[in-house]
Amino acid sequence: MDADRIKSDFLGAAAAFLELIGRVPESAWSQPALGEWDVRGLTGHASRALTTVETYLDASAAEPAAGKRVDGPVAYYLAVRGSTTPDAIAQRGREAGAGLGEDPVATVQELVRRVTALVRHTPDEALAATPAGTMTLIDYLPTRTFELAVHGLDLARALGFDSPASLAPAIAASLELAGAIGARLPSAPELLLLLTGRSGLPNNLSVV
Repeated sequence: MDADRIKSDFLGAAAAFLELIGRVPESAWSQPALGEWDVRGLTGHASRALTTVETYLDASAAEPAAGKRVDGPVAYYLAVRGSTTPDAIAQRGREAGAGLGEDPVATVQELVRRVTALVRHTPDEALAATPAGTMTLIDYLPTRTFELAVHGLDLARALGFDSPASLAPAIAASLELAGAIGARLPSAPELLLLLTGRSGLPNNLSVV
C-alpha cells in the first residue's frame, strides 16, 4: 500500500469519527455502547487512535528510538496481541472518556484538527515509539485507521446510525489488514470459514 493512500485512509477515518461524534445526542453519552463502555467510554477508547500518534511521535523525538524495530502493522498487532488484559483496556477507555471533559464534541474536534495536521506535516519515515517497538509513522498509521474504522462502526451500531460513507476507504483498508493478520494466526482456517459464511452467521453473511 502506498504512503499517500495510507495517509488518506487515516485522514478519512478521523473525519468520519468526528462526523459520528458530532451526531451524538447530549442524552446518549451515558448509554451502553460496547462491553463495559458507555458511549463516552467507547469514544474515549476510539480517540486513543489519535492521541497515541502524538504521544508516540513525541516520545521518539524526546529520546531517539533504539532497540526493537517493528516492520509494519501486521507485526505490530501480532506483537501486542494478548499483551494487555481486557480489564486494563476497559479502564483505559473509561479514563480516556472522562478526559473528554464537559464538551466531548469540542474535545474530539480539537484532537482531530491537531493530529491530522501533525500527520500531514510529519515525514513518513518519522519514528514512533509504540508499545510493540519502534515503527515509522507510515507503518503505524494503518493500525490507527483500523482502530478508528472498527470503533467507528461500534459507535454507529450503539447509536443506531448508518456507517458514514466517508468511512468506506478505511473499512476496505482495515479488511485487508485484518486478513493479513488472520493469515498469520493458528485460527486462520476457522477465520476463512467465518468469512465465507460457514459458521452460522446471520443473513448468510459471507464474502462470496
